[in-house]
Amino acid sequence: MSMPEKVLERPGYDVTLKYIYDRMNNLFPDVEIAYKTNKGVFHYKYSDFTYRVQNIANALNSLGISQLDKVATLDWNTHWHYELYFSVPLMGSVLHPVNIRLSPNELLYVFNTAEDKMLVTHADFLQLAEVIASKIKSIKSVIVLDTDSVPQKVGGVPAYHYEDLIKEHKGKYEFPILSEDRPAFMGFTSGTTGMPKGVYHSHKAMVLHAMSSALHFASFGQTRISSSDVIMHVVPMYHVYSWGLPFTTSLLGQKQVYPGRFNTKVYLDLIKAEKVTYFAGVPTILYMLLTDPDSDKYDLNNLLFINGGSAIPEGLAYLASKRGIKVVVGYGLTETAPVLTLALPPARYYGKMNDNELFKIQLRTGYPIPLVDLRVVDTNMNEVPKDGKTIGEIVVRSPWVSPEYYKDPEKTEKAWANGWFHTGDLAVWYEDGSILIMDRDKDVIKSGGEWISSLRLEDAISQHPGVSLVAVIAAKHEKWVERPVALIVPKKGWEDKINTEEINNFLIQNFVNKGIMSKWWLPEKVIVVNEIPLSSTGKANKRILREQFGEVLIKNQ
Repeated sequence: MSMPEKVLERPGYDVTLKYIYDRMNNLFPDVEIAYKTNKGVFHYKYSDFTYRVQNIANALNSLGISQLDKVATLDWNTHWHYELYFSVPLMGSVLHPVNIRLSPNELLYVFNTAEDKMLVTHADFLQLAEVIASKIKSIKSVIVLDTDSVPQKVGGVPAYHYEDLIKEHKGKYEFPILSEDRPAFMGFTSGTTGMPKGVYHSHKAMVLHAMSSALHFASFGQTRISSSDVIMHVVPMYHVYSWGLPFTTSLLGQKQVYPGRFNTKVYLDLIKAEKVTYFAGVPTILYMLLTDPDSDKYDLNNLLFINGGSAIPEGLAYLASKRGIKVVVGYGLTETAPVLTLALPPARYYGKMNDNELFKIQLRTGYPIPLVDLRVVDTNMNEVPKDGKTIGEIVVRSPWVSPEYYKDPEKTEKAWANGWFHTGDLAVWYEDGSILIMDRDKDVIKSGGEWISSLRLEDAISQHPGVSLVAVIAAKHEKWVERPVALIVPKKGWEDKINTEEINNFLIQNFVNKGIMSKWWLPEKVIVVNEIPLSSTGKANKRILREQFGEVLIKNQ
């Protein structure tokens, strides 16, 4: 029998978020969701959640949301935000979680570019919402969360109470059959190199991303995540859709904990009370949990931390391991929805490595998850050798890589050149297929014709017993063009001991003399600072640091 010339098309079989939603209701109706509000911690079940998703869809529809209208959010990690993650895309509209850490000018640019029709805001951001709604003509209504009272208007447009809308619009909502290629989410980059750039992701992208992430965790290594695990959602839901974890965990039927606004004490209490087994975030989050004044009172043994956003210093990972926390690194970008790699080696590797070797591998950038085609290439798009030494740029193709920058064909053409998405991240490639990011192209230090990785230098410096936080930047140099400068927040008791000589002696003894690091990498200068400014995504804001300290070497010639 020959294959048919034309494949039969059956409506309703496109890969959309509806299948995760139906799975939650059919297979896991009794699984709990815990959420923290300004009145305490509450619980409800997946079955309650799916019903409320229909209620709010009814309400949004009554307020004129339809087709590809964009609904923007200004919210913390709340169950309300989670409900909108499903209700808006399932209606066929587009959810646009907005990064609350952007500057006022960046926020206005983002809203104007997206042309959002509705704004859903937490009461904490009511003042900001007032400004936004009054200046963005596309916004026709505002919904307010986590409050007892709502003004009739916000920024001159009608305002509504989320819970009142739920009560007033109870009933079944018939979600339409959608194309899997229909946009479901919109996000913007953090704007570290200019104004934020908009991207969008389809239903198919979000579902395949969730499935591939779950499959990698289920099949690779000894760190496996299953339906019996409990996640606390720490990655901001306004940042690349909380790394897709709300969908991955919903697909797996896990208990989910939504902690509300950022608060380390609340996190620690929830870990204990809700029996949390894992969470994800940037290194700063882990550092703050471990150094909280009450941290030692909590049992963190057997907790899994998925690190992303920036490289985790080995010193911080070691500090976590002493508390019984296992650290696994992931990697991705806003454009990639975001996960591309996870540092979980194939199961066959276990037994062939000692604990220290495994510890080191799990701190690499990781292995591509299923359906990610990843290469490390030179400037001519030739693959670099898998020798763990030769640096190239990471380029990728995957079903969840956004097809373009929204309304920006010039940047689109450059980023997607040659049929690959160019990440701008520089890495080495290993024989086993894993990668290790050496730096961002804009952060690598080009000194005397050689490349110095600011990330790897930070990693080494972080292992000094007196270093609390460190950021390494390029400073201008008359002879070598650029040289590394280390900005260090010292630990208590080390304030008067940390200096250039102390750090370089440490690096010489522990890295240079052992052949791990070239002497050329030693910082030209160490500067003690009280704090390191963070970007809107929790990373060290090296743009600000370069503005402040980028000419310290020229001035000291």
